[in-house]
Amino acid sequence: MKKIVSLVVIIMMISCKSKAVLAESIATNIIESDKIIQSHYNNKFEFSTLYIKANAKYEDENNSQNVTAEIKIKKDEKILVSIRFLGITMAKALITPTKVQYYEKLGGKYFEGDYASLSQWLGTDLDFNKVQNLLIGQALDNLNDSKYSATIIDKLYKLDDIKDSSTKKSYFFEAENFLLKKQEFNQPTQDRKLQISYPEYQKLSDKIVPLNFSIEAQQKKGKTNIDIDYKNITFNEEFSFPYSVPDGYERIYIN
Repeated sequence: MKKIVSLVVIIMMISCKSKAVLAESIATNIIESDKIIQSHYNNKFEFSTLYIKANAKYEDENNSQNVTAEIKIKKDEKILVSIRFLGITMAKALITPTKVQYYEKLGGKYFEGDYASLSQWLGTDLDFNKVQNLLIGQALDNLNDSKYSATIIDKLYKLDDIKDSSTKKSYFFEAENFLLKKQEFNQPTQDRKLQISYPEYQKLSDKIVPLNFSIEAQQKKGKTNIDIDYKNITFNEEFSFPYSVPDGYERIYIN
């Protein structure tokens, strides 16, 4: 359950009630990377809070599990996730810009630490903004902070980060609304690869949100797959963020 909590909390996406898929277009003509980035960010929507329900399937070499999640987001401040199995709350996590906290009932353990330790364990760099961006269907990194080469691959616009870095980053967009279809992060020297795919989107009021999502993470220790199906989302409602570790739980540390 510990792996399920840690991974599903980080990558759970926003959701919608209906399943009307937004139309997309194929890329045919090369355009400048700056225009792709600007067009992608034109879809960014404003909100104060999000309330989300979603289903998730987690699978690795040793385990397969279906869970549901209730996700509460207060923009730029905190994210609260409750993970349930057969209707019973099995784990809860609170994520803020400075801290990651979670506890799990199975085993009676809890974690409290910064993003550095959790990033090392999961095999990809994380911070609060990246988690929040992923939850609302945006590129993990701020695309305006680097330079990219633009090509067309498999009828999608592809941006490759040309900065000399140990992590190779690529982003893929469709051509109608420049929605993010896939993002890849490759660390060859550490034998790590992360691919996040967004098969479908929906327009909800004036906001475009993903309908489903999948992640494939490869490391030396093995391969992990997570599939997410977004069921419901509500914008700009007032709600609380209750989180407290039950008495008697044992603190764990990620080395």
